[in-house]
Amino acid sequence: MKNFSSFIINNSYIKIFTILLIVFGINSGMFAQSQNKTYLSYIEKYKDEAIRQQKRYKIPASITLAQGLLESGAGNGKLARESNNHFGIKCHGVWNGEKVYHDDDEKGECFRKYDNPLQSYEDHSLFLTSRPRYSELFELEITDYKGWANGLKRCGYATDKAYASKLIGIIELYNLNHYDKEALKKKEKKNFVEAPHTPYTSWELLYIEARQGDTFNSIGKEFGIKPRKLAKYNDLPKDAVLTDGMVIYLEEKNKYSKKGHKYHIIREGESLHSIAQKYGIKLSSIYSLNEISSDYVPQIGEKLKLNRKIK
Repeated sequence: MKNFSSFIINNSYIKIFTILLIVFGINSGMFAQSQNKTYLSYIEKYKDEAIRQQKRYKIPASITLAQGLLESGAGNGKLARESNNHFGIKCHGVWNGEKVYHDDDEKGECFRKYDNPLQSYEDHSLFLTSRPRYSELFELEITDYKGWANGLKRCGYATDKAYASKLIGIIELYNLNHYDKEALKKKEKKNFVEAPHTPYTSWELLYIEARQGDTFNSIGKEFGIKPRKLAKYNDLPKDAVLTDGMVIYLEEKNKYSKKGHKYHIIREGESLHSIAQKYGIKLSSIYSLNEISSDYVPQIGEKLKLNRKIK
């Protein structure tokens, strides 16, 4: 009788486990060592970028990683391999960049193509922050990955009914919410010898992230650029106080937005300057496009033009 009861209990666990796999849409092979290595390798490769995106755009790193894993098949999907599109973002009629066509909900749908995966990560953040339908997500706690997962499904990111469950399953299986907390931690005190800044590319522009204590003089000396030029590139005075994590472009910004982003919905705490930095465009262009002056006060919820081609 004891053995029979044990069999029933064990069999129940197997059934529950199988149901979870079906609900989450996770193939049992995911738990095999080879599949685990694929997922873990992807996480290791892109976790720093996901953390960087959280710091810049307030999107949980866990959500970014989970969506990247799910949408791209851990980087092995055709769209990711051939087009560097890791989030399955379609053209949506406003994309001015390179395009590819794949069968999805319908045949021959238009998808965005990127020069590299990091551009896909950046565009994913901008896609969420620039569309009003996702605005409710940014009212959630940054560590509320379940709220974000359910919100993405509710707001229409994907048609899959189990989309939220899949994201939550991946996050919990790989403990991705650890990176949300890591991104919130204060940076440790710096050593006396500071490591060089790492240049990144966004909007076809080189930029770095400023550190506490940085000045245009110190950055200019490191990269061989005159401080006055750096200040002009970033629409700031030469003696401006640079805050930790601030985006500093190393070349002149674009006149208009790139990659099809035509407008931005102003959110709480944003300034015209922070928006200009976010999209890599000149502050003067924002004034001109929106017919406003330098003393304009941004209004939450207002649609701000970023490009001349507005329907």
